[in-house]
Amino acid sequence: MNEHLYIVTYDISDQKRWRSIFKLMQGYGEWVQLSVFQCRLTDKHYAEMVSALQEIIHHKEDHVLMIDLGIAERVAPRVASMGKKGFEPVSKEPVIV
Repeated sequence: MNEHLYIVTYDISDQKRWRSIFKLMQGYGEWVQLSVFQCRLTDKHYAEMVSALQEIIHHKEDHVLMIDLGIAERVAPRVASMGKKGFEPVSKEPVIV
């Protein structure tokens, strides 16, 4: 399964929509900072996430930025992190059904 590592960040003008997007993104990735998630996604999950975001945002008021860092197993992000919270690329975890 080919997964890519994404950084998803958003600027949402309405607090209710912001909360909806935050809850949605918790299902797709790891919360890094306010309005920033890192996600490890297959093409299918990426398409599902984009579709769900399209339904929530107001295109004339909101902005969502999705940065594809490349194939998750090969990517080595160079990140500078200051303060109490460090940064580690999200790893592949087993799915328990």
